[in-house]
Amino acid sequence: MKEFGRQWNVLVIGGGHAGIEAAWAAARFAPVALMVSNPATIGRMPCNPAVGGPGKSQLVAEVTALGGLMGRVADETAIHTRMLNTSKGPAVHSLRIQNERDQYAERAQEHVLAHPNIVILRAEAADLSLDGEGWQVTSTDGRVFRARSVVIAAGTFLRAQTWYGRHTRAEGRQGEPPSLRLSDPLSRGGHRLKRYKTGTPPRIRADSVDFASLQEIPADPVPHSFTGTPGPDAARSPTWQTHTTPDTHRLIQENLHESPMYAGDIEGLGPRYCPSIEDKVVRFAHHDRHLLFVEPDGVQTSEVYLQGFSSSLPPHLQDRLVRSLPGFEASVIQRYAYAVEYDVVDSMELTLNLESRFLPGVFTAGQLNGTSGYEEAAAQGLVAGTAAARRGLGLDVPVFERAGGYIGVMLDDLVFKGSDEPYRMMTSRVEHRLIARQDNADLRMLPLGRELGLLTPEDERRVRGKYERIEAARQALAGQRVNGTPGDGWLRRPEFALTDLEAMGFTLPTLTRQERESLEIGVKYAGYIERAERQVAGEARARETRLDGLDFAAVPALSSEAREKLTRLRPGTLEQASRISGVRHGDLTALLVHLRGRNVSRET
Repeated sequence: MKEFGRQWNVLVIGGGHAGIEAAWAAARFAPVALMVSNPATIGRMPCNPAVGGPGKSQLVAEVTALGGLMGRVADETAIHTRMLNTSKGPAVHSLRIQNERDQYAERAQEHVLAHPNIVILRAEAADLSLDGEGWQVTSTDGRVFRARSVVIAAGTFLRAQTWYGRHTRAEGRQGEPPSLRLSDPLSRGGHRLKRYKTGTPPRIRADSVDFASLQEIPADPVPHSFTGTPGPDAARSPTWQTHTTPDTHRLIQENLHESPMYAGDIEGLGPRYCPSIEDKVVRFAHHDRHLLFVEPDGVQTSEVYLQGFSSSLPPHLQDRLVRSLPGFEASVIQRYAYAVEYDVVDSMELTLNLESRFLPGVFTAGQLNGTSGYEEAAAQGLVAGTAAARRGLGLDVPVFERAGGYIGVMLDDLVFKGSDEPYRMMTSRVEHRLIARQDNADLRMLPLGRELGLLTPEDERRVRGKYERIEAARQALAGQRVNGTPGDGWLRRPEFALTDLEAMGFTLPTLTRQERESLEIGVKYAGYIERAERQVAGEARARETRLDGLDFAAVPALSSEAREKLTRLRPGTLEQASRISGVRHGDLTALLVHLRGRNVSRET
């Protein structure tokens, strides 16, 4: 066996969204190797060609605030952007960007290949082993690469197989070979591997769709990055809506025996929050229709994508199902939907920095950890790449706290609660989402980014400058009055926006759209934000509360699952209780209320 090359500080396996961010973050510290079988697959979007959405855009904002790549590439290749949930409070405002699919991969590759500290190793990883100074990664052709730390970001490729109805073949995604050997060293090292499943929808020939009968959704140019400047083509293409029909549902119900999941062929667990169309019809049988989004794969492509219509039914049924949709009566499927089944590690066997508890120096990121989605993968890649680089250099590795934002919540959920299905980030998972918004991610991430070494002094000056402009604008509003009421007083009224104040004669400094949004949220929700911040600080103190001798059966408002597990595991502090799977935020609040009540009764 011939030794090949040098010893790297970090070697990243896989060029998907997790692998890109891992390499990008690790390259801040020292040269890094990115191992991929085919560099042309770096940055591919095999499922929907979009970035963001509820819960996910907040992750992208935090990744971008920490110097990550996803938000930047999404802006550069945007063809349709839209802010979701604008009729609700700012805590759940979520940006979604539709991307030019092929251009996204091209731009990601350009960034990665141009980075002076990232070297591409064209090879397929087959084995991991320890040597005296770190890890050896052996490729399928027998070469040996050495690194102090390794990040495995293998996506859905470990022992993967795709399903088209009852027919299956070994591949990681449509047309790409699986990784058949990399599961073995993880299993030998002590990891309990599980099987998960995910799916994609069909791609339809755009010229076979009757767009005139679909509901068009106009674009609203907004960037993911904090520059305030949308991508050059952010409003170039619309998207559309259609829906399932009774015929769609009837066809599915009559042919469930052709689904590999319902026939028992697939052992992997699928995503509850992003189910296949057959799952939706079975689980929500009382609904007579399901909303579907029709999105282009690009402005030059011949395909459109049916978001919400993933399936593992056979091709002949997919043809009939798609033609049962309004606007698709004469449609032609160009690429059929499929399900993919693959190995994942148990995320509870990882540390909060995504390092293996059994293989020190080996980190895992992305769908290999049992998550779903580009955004979750990118955030994990940034965490794992940063931690791997710092560990390899002998530096401390600060952790992302749950109270700090969406990345911290995701890590805490994965490591301490685990999941029996592909994990998807949602705004409902975040207890303090009013202060963990996407618009203030750059300010929230600044202290940790500085501590981790991911941000430069110029990054810090840019963020500080932005919030100094916002504060100057707030003071300008407070210093002006109309009918005796200052501008910030008018803005606190629900029926008034900044544009209304300007029409009334108030003047503001020039701000970007994002800065105006942050100003308006900061003024309108100041009281709620201050209350939430006090609650976070109080919870941090409360986590040290002792639970010794507490009769959990006597605590009202505890969920049945929490009461059973707390009684069995007997945690000593509230912090320890919060780490138990099945003990939720509401259960912790119930414990605190009970303890305070008990203390009051003792004092009286």
